[in-house]
Amino acid sequence: MSGLRFAIIGAGVIGRTHAHAIHELAPRACLRLVVDEIPERARNLAVAQSGAGNTGTGPDDAVEHGVSASEAFAREDIDAVAICTPSGRHADLAIAALDAGKHVIIEKPIDVTVKAARRVADAQARGSRTATVISQHRFDASSQVVRRAVTEGRLGRLTSGVASIAWWRSQDYYDSGDWRGTWELDGGGALMNQGIHTIDLLVWMLGEPVEVFARTACLAHDRIEVEDTAVATLLFANGALAVLHGTTAAHPGLTARLQVHGDRGSAVIDGDRLVYLRTADGGAEALPDLGSVATAGSDPSVLSQAHTDQYRDFLDAVELGRPPLVTVADGIRTLAVVRAIYASARTGKPVSLADQTA
Repeated sequence: MSGLRFAIIGAGVIGRTHAHAIHELAPRACLRLVVDEIPERARNLAVAQSGAGNTGTGPDDAVEHGVSASEAFAREDIDAVAICTPSGRHADLAIAALDAGKHVIIEKPIDVTVKAARRVADAQARGSRTATVISQHRFDASSQVVRRAVTEGRLGRLTSGVASIAWWRSQDYYDSGDWRGTWELDGGGALMNQGIHTIDLLVWMLGEPVEVFARTACLAHDRIEVEDTAVATLLFANGALAVLHGTTAAHPGLTARLQVHGDRGSAVIDGDRLVYLRTADGGAEALPDLGSVATAGSDPSVLSQAHTDQYRDFLDAVELGRPPLVTVADGIRTLAVVRAIYASARTGKPVSLADQTA
């Protein structure tokens, strides 16, 4: 059989996105099994993917369902597992899969606590399997252009950054699942669930974060434990400073925007599109056509394509024996920033990233 054989654990909205990515990469990848605690949901996704003919094993091979996660991990015909459950269950499932000898893709965030996330790193170190955390916007063409400019020194010394995620989520969104808006399983609100992608890009561009100072609030939603609005300042090891704004209370929902500034150039990404780039080796650069703006962070076609690009990198990493572009350590670092923001908002004091162990 050709292709890496996948099981998806969690057949909700994001599980369907992962199934689409696997389908797009056939025959290098094929979906063999879907697991969900709601049997009907697992069956629906399995049947839909069987109909899509994306297993890479021939028209008579249907995607299976009806087994538990532990049974899936024990199967010899499963090479890799995609973890798409509520966030607070990511680490335990990823560890079990790694210990069973499976490669693992973990939907963001890696988990809801740094302690749990570090257990994933320990499990990967015990074996020889590849693991990655979904940070699909690193694979956007706009992000790649800016990252290259940063690493080549074309922005000069990095001085500051601005990240703003001004999105809207209705009350119905939070009421749609009893895990949404909880500390135990969602791990947080506007930052942990929505803003973490842009936080990941900010950290990827500016370097090692060392301290944050933040405030959070819940201003437009009921019956949730977590924030729908947050602001923070960040200090990086190279001296750069950044401002972060994240909310799901900005009706009707605008774009995610990232600014990166240096003493010889600047870049702006708005709605996943590069809208400004000036570098040390010239004037304002002609901007390539890198796609249209995805408003409100909810365009499913953009989301699916970015996931597919990260899956492609994962397959390359497995085949070539190299680390993926997004490592478990990267996932831990981004999670630690979010956790430090929550700790600062709770205590009213600056928080060091080095102290994030919870």
